[in-house]
Amino acid sequence: MKQKKVQIEIKVIPGAKKQEVKNLDDGTYCVKLKNAPEKGKANEELISIIASYFDVDKKSVSIVKGMRGRRKVLEIIS
Repeated sequence: MKQKKVQIEIKVIPGAKKQEVKNLDDGTYCVKLKNAPEKGKANEELISIIASYFDVDKKSVSIVKGMRGRRKVLEIIS
């Protein structure tokens, strides 16, 4: 069985009141996170939300670009 790798662009909004994932018209995703960007907590929350949204294991989601920024590129292996 061949694994499929997909890269997606994400715009992150930390410190939101509720978690939310929106697929924008330009093919990017906007993700609202509850956690503030401190000690990697927001990145962990992002990986968890994206894994749930695409119905894959958390280990299958990784941040390729933008570990410290609001714009990120994630790789999803399914």
